[in-house]
Amino acid sequence: MIRLFFLSLTLFSLLACATESAPKRTCATKPIQPLHIIDKPIDFGAERIAMTKSYIKQHYGKTVKNIKIVPKIIVLHWTAEMDFDKSFHRLKPQRLLTDRKDIAKASLLNVSAQFLVARDGTIYRLMPEDWMARHVIGLNYSSIGVENVGGKGNKKDDLTPAQRRANIELVKYLKAKYPSIEYLIGHHEYKQMESTSLWLEKDKGYRTNKSDPGVKFMSDVRKAVKNLHLKMPPRGR
Repeated sequence: MIRLFFLSLTLFSLLACATESAPKRTCATKPIQPLHIIDKPIDFGAERIAMTKSYIKQHYGKTVKNIKIVPKIIVLHWTAEMDFDKSFHRLKPQRLLTDRKDIAKASLLNVSAQFLVARDGTIYRLMPEDWMARHVIGLNYSSIGVENVGGKGNKKDDLTPAQRRANIELVKYLKAKYPSIEYLIGHHEYKQMESTSLWLEKDKGYRTNKSDPGVKFMSDVRKAVKNLHLKMPPRGR
């Protein structure tokens, strides 16, 4: 009788443990899923690398062995083109297209960016994230550029909700990967960075006026990533 009692007590204890342990397994936190990025390389061969080194020397006064950068800034853009393929093929060649006479005197190095975001929010990586791209005057040597397909006529803030969400997630991804990043700016704000130590442009006459990616778009992205404490450009320019 006593043996039967202890046997029953042991069985009860085992069942109780099983009951207690089950909820712990079901409450396990799922791992954070990585951001989905599709690699779609632009042409970045020996010619483009050599032209980038030359650009760095001419405009920033630096002689470099490679074109790697330490990212300090994320710059958001629009392409002023509503079609993804047309946007991509403007960035793809190594040499500047003939219709870019506004910046051709500065260099024949083609414009580029590390990322291109389609209208549906799909993120494409165009080149190594820590290689210098030509996308913003004065700040290329410390910045990662994110182009968004849109901005019709280079005036309309028509970027989609999907692009907004993609940019928010991309900013989070980049800040986590590169803790050195301090600033988040829109292309239209780049001149305000002239008062910072990150500004390197030696040609005082080399400036363009930009309106991308729109004040509202930047405001929405900044609100969504405010916990990252990324700085805005200084005011006054």
